[in-house]
Amino acid sequence: MVSTVITLRRARLADAAEIAEVHDCAWREAYRGVIPGRELEKMIARRGPRWWRGAITRGTRIAVVDFDESVAGYVSYGRNRLGDAETEGEIFELYLAPEFQGLGFGRRLFNAASRDLASHGFANCLVWVLADNHRAVRFYEKLGGALRRKVQERFGEAFLDRIGYEFELPANGSFT
Repeated sequence: MVSTVITLRRARLADAAEIAEVHDCAWREAYRGVIPGRELEKMIARRGPRWWRGAITRGTRIAVVDFDESVAGYVSYGRNRLGDAETEGEIFELYLAPEFQGLGFGRRLFNAASRDLASHGFANCLVWVLADNHRAVRFYEKLGGALRRKVQERFGEAFLDRIGYEFELPANGSFT
């Protein structure tokens, strides 16, 4: 009998290289043809293992899906970076390696981040998505996110729409 262990846990320093690999693969999958190629490559290159070790060392909240002792995906989150009074928390990034997408791991990561934010007194959170990342848009809409904001972001010479979904955080932090 074969058994595979799947856990959600806080990121550890030893995870940095695997998180960087997930970031690399997931960004190429999600943004190839959306973000201009040169800009996409620069953005990916900035997020290598050293960057992730620094984020973990600084105490950035990062949770990972550990699939049979390998990082399959991650979520990073915390206080809303805009510092506005409308939305308290923010999910900064949620990405899965392409082979783990569509299996429910994204929802599990989202729920884990939501529970943690709620346990720290946050009533709501914001998630930013590029409008042309249709998979992410469907994911957050299916979770019940309310479209609250729309801005343009520059990527080299291109301007892309970035949209913000707001979520009220339930007491148990779980979304169906």
